[in-house]
Amino acid sequence: MIRLEKVTKIYPDGTKAVREVSLEVKRGELCVLLGPSGCGKTTTMKMINRLIPLTSGKIYVDGVDHVSVNENELRRNIGYAIQEVGLFPHMTVAENITTVPALKGWTKADRTKRAVELLKLLRMAPNEFMNKYPKELSGGQRQRIGIARALGANPPILLMDEPFGAIDPVTRIDLQDEFLKIQQELKKTIIFVTHDIYEAVKMADSVVLMKEGQLVQHASPADLLYRPKNRFVEDFVGSDRGLKCLQLIRAREAMWDSPATVTLDASVESARKQMEEEGIDWLAVISHDRRFLGWVVSSDLVKGDTVSEIITVSSIRVTADTVLSEALSQMLTSGLKVLAAVDQHERLEGVLTFEGIQTALRKAVQKEGTE
Repeated sequence: MIRLEKVTKIYPDGTKAVREVSLEVKRGELCVLLGPSGCGKTTTMKMINRLIPLTSGKIYVDGVDHVSVNENELRRNIGYAIQEVGLFPHMTVAENITTVPALKGWTKADRTKRAVELLKLLRMAPNEFMNKYPKELSGGQRQRIGIARALGANPPILLMDEPFGAIDPVTRIDLQDEFLKIQQELKKTIIFVTHDIYEAVKMADSVVLMKEGQLVQHASPADLLYRPKNRFVEDFVGSDRGLKCLQLIRAREAMWDSPATVTLDASVESARKQMEEEGIDWLAVISHDRRFLGWVVSSDLVKGDTVSEIITVSSIRVTADTVLSEALSQMLTSGLKVLAAVDQHERLEGVLTFEGIQTALRKAVQKEGTE
């Protein structure tokens, strides 16, 4: 889908920003350009849509030399999202989202329909946000609209330059998770720039690590962590690669998907017997339609007659797609030793434990060691 052949960028003052970079990004792949500040990753990305002209080399987009295409037409078929978002302050949310469709001559009805589709995709209520202006949005909301605008004309390619870099950590994680869900559905070809190794490992299908304008290693996140090419890669990945490996594993790979459960109307005595039979000291409390409500622990079995009297209500939960590093962080900060994994309707899908995380990580390490 995107191929770079010995792409070089030298500025008039002699600065060699990019040096003979060659790489290929397959259709539907999310490729992260990673590296320290000034390594050439953003320059490389901007040369793809000709925001920066290349000095030498070739860039092919869907098999066509990109310099043979009208640059405005090229950009209208490549979505672009940046850290600063860059929404037009005098335009509404809907108008911002449909900037490119308007330039491409879409009818007003089609533009409105597209804005509604994208707001729903990003879990923003169209009736609430369509007619708002950027100044009325939070940082995370503006970032979502920036992504929606990049997707406005349904381009096959997205270029994303640190799109989640300027927001708080909690919102950043939420946006990363939301975007990964969208990517699973849309399968866009994406070049994603970041300097954050954790973000790269979490988001990428493949990672291009750069240094001083050169490509050092192009590999899967697992290969980057387990098989670094040289000392620079080892140092950049860091000594805590075991923790970073948790970014590669989703909760669904570690959770107990048939956990012990109990309903609110169950007796405390039946809960005690169930714990003894299962050899555990907790039960997940669910409604009759399997919505997760909280926990019952063995230390509370001395109180009350029914589970409804002794339940510990918990709002802390993960999804099956949550990466284990984030799940572990939730455990450590909340003091819980088990986490509920729920679906979009809050129905219980599984339970995640410390032991489950340890087992999944051990299996992953053993698997990589034998490949």
